[in-house]
Amino acid sequence: MSGTAGVACKFHPDATLIEDYRAGDQICSECGLVVGDRVIDVGSEWRTFSSESGGEDKSRVGGAENTLLGSSDLSTIIGPGRGGASFSSDGNAMYNNRRTVSSSDRTLINAFRTISNMADRINLPKTIIDRANNLFKMVSDGKNLKGRANDAIAAACLYIACRQEGVPRTFKEIVAVSTISKKEIGRCFKLILKAHDTSVELITTGDFMSRFCGTLSLSRDVQKAATSIAKKAVDLDIVPGRSPISVAAAAIYMASQASDDKRTQREIADIAGVADVTIRQSYKLMLPRAAELFPQDFKFTTPIENLPQN
Repeated sequence: MSGTAGVACKFHPDATLIEDYRAGDQICSECGLVVGDRVIDVGSEWRTFSSESGGEDKSRVGGAENTLLGSSDLSTIIGPGRGGASFSSDGNAMYNNRRTVSSSDRTLINAFRTISNMADRINLPKTIIDRANNLFKMVSDGKNLKGRANDAIAAACLYIACRQEGVPRTFKEIVAVSTISKKEIGRCFKLILKAHDTSVELITTGDFMSRFCGTLSLSRDVQKAATSIAKKAVDLDIVPGRSPISVAAAAIYMASQASDDKRTQREIADIAGVADVTIRQSYKLMLPRAAELFPQDFKFTTPIENLPQN
């Protein structure tokens, strides 16, 4: 029961109005006069659980519309028949669902599902999934990557989306959640950038530092030192030709060995997705100039001269 502002019975202005949600009417409680119709039910939607609904779908709405698809996601679903008129004389259903989804939309739906599954496995937010979906749609419409596996294109789109959103992931992290080789994803990545004039920011050591240190449970001071070591090593051109990931891993190793929170090359290699020998090579290049790389206020537990030599 409620009295709605602006609507009242002309014979009983002060009477409470009764809202009949089934009929969509507002009724005067004194004389029964219908004073308003087409009332919108703002109550909650039916809760549906497929295992308990007994074949009856109480939901009155469909899924959210996907603007990247055509009109194929706005389809009519015929419910299960309940009367004799719903079945033919031999017991077969008279009416069946016929879903006519175009091959291009089917490709997009499968790719979007693949992207979503990969992103869920490495805890990526929806903003990155949406960007990757848009990128795949652009590639699909451009038809410049014909002959390439859709899963490989989807993985490359996710990799590009991560870099464009400022949270880059390594190729090995993407490969770990996909069924495609690193080489094939790399090929698709280069083809997408070339064919669609898509730009990505160059990755730096700082892009990975906080994530790697957080996964290794290193202290804030060690992370700060590792960030300084990696940045100065790049600025001073001590590690020419080395990938930012291997430089970041070597910087973390150096900073942790100088502190009381030490990590082995194997532990860091497992997190960074690089080989032990790769970390070792970058570390050997940085060690002779370690005194220049550490921040001035770093508190050494192990002096520079006592750091591991390899």
